[in-house]
Amino acid sequence: MALPDILKNKLRLPVVGSPLFIISNPDLVIAQCKAGIVGSFPALNARPQEKLEEWLIQITEELAAYDAANPDKPSAPFAVNQIVHRSNDRLQHDVELCVKYKVPIVITSLGARPEVFDAVHSYGGIVLHDIITNTHAHKAVEKGADGLIAVAAGAGGHAGTTSPFALIQEIREWYDGPLLLSGSISTGKSILASQVMGADLAYIGSAFIATEEANAQQAYKQMIVDSGAEDIVYSNLFTGVHGNYLKPSIKQAGMDPSNLPEGDLKTMDFHSADKGKPKSWKEIWGCGQGIGAVKTIGSTGDLVARLSSEYDAARKAVTAQASTLEPAE
Repeated sequence: MALPDILKNKLRLPVVGSPLFIISNPDLVIAQCKAGIVGSFPALNARPQEKLEEWLIQITEELAAYDAANPDKPSAPFAVNQIVHRSNDRLQHDVELCVKYKVPIVITSLGARPEVFDAVHSYGGIVLHDIITNTHAHKAVEKGADGLIAVAAGAGGHAGTTSPFALIQEIREWYDGPLLLSGSISTGKSILASQVMGADLAYIGSAFIATEEANAQQAYKQMIVDSGAEDIVYSNLFTGVHGNYLKPSIKQAGMDPSNLPEGDLKTMDFHSADKGKPKSWKEIWGCGQGIGAVKTIGSTGDLVARLSSEYDAARKAVTAQASTLEPAE
């Protein structure tokens, strides 16, 4: 595995909980880290911007206290997601706070900015960058990203359309650094499958929406439990960038999921996010195709325990199956 030092021997499962817009909060992040996976949140979730420092203090202090009380089973590191799109007028402020509190991992999205990478590297942090194509992967590494998050077909939020098999294979032809895979991963078997394909870590988001700690409406959580892959719609109408959304939430908003008009990239505007403009996440609910495996609303700890049990069982099953195969002549 090509794990950076900051993650070696720190994880119960090879999983990063992806940052969920509006939904990820300190409670969810802390629960994920205590359970043994990387917890993360978008910096823009902390509103107004002054709240970001409060969140960073809460997360660092609670995890430090947990580690002191559990030296044999310390928490996993946490991550902050920075949207580097030019419309995000908070970027400099939020990056400066990441530097001040030495956030272990920064996840960058919607653009690769060397100045952001340099700021994180200044204190020893690492940057993982979201990409949806092999071309984007090359550009991110050239600009200084420490690792890649391959957002493949079926992922929640702003997802790509490339099969995870193809995307991972093409990236691994030239890149041997840290590589994460996002796209319909919601079981222990799919975590193991992502590693078999060549990823180091699985990047899981949608399953954590239906947890007690997540900052999501109860109706949103229940809709995930009640839905499956066929209930996901891929559209660029709501933010200008293609993403996956829950069909029932689109119907609730009075629209026809089968006849959505095309969006415009100009509609993406993080400057006005504090005014509650991004209705796409408050009323039109994002989600990936892997939610068919989510059967109940429960705690983050219980979800990670289920994934861990399934992962261990899958490893044993694959090993047993391989042992029955006759060697090639």
